[in-house]
Amino acid sequence: MDIFIVDDLPSMRDRLRELVADIEGVAFVGDAGTPADAIAGILRTHPDCVLLDYQLIGGTAVEVLRAVRAHSPQIAFIVLTNHATAQHRSACLDAGARFFFDKSTEFGRVRSAIAEIDATLH
Repeated sequence: MDIFIVDDLPSMRDRLRELVADIEGVAFVGDAGTPADAIAGILRTHPDCVLLDYQLIGGTAVEVLRAVRAHSPQIAFIVLTNHATAQHRSACLDAGARFFFDKSTEFGRVRSAIAEIDATLH
């Protein structure tokens, strides 16, 4: 499974990479910290899954979801955030996210979400 990571903090991108690096078959195809870089990188690499932070430099996950889903609706998005309000969750799910997790309490669920996405690919 090809994964693209989007987070405004390089340290969080590293942490996400470490979290899923030992999952068999996972390959990282790129990362970004801004909506524009994320959209360009995702559309260039066509990953199976995107780990997407909600709050980015100069925008939010919703902007990325809307732009990418219009061109590549098959890409599975896992949104992670410290802004886990019902409003943020609804906005992301409505824009096409498959999963929406609170970084502070659900970070570990990323691995099981990736396994679930991988199962639908095979």
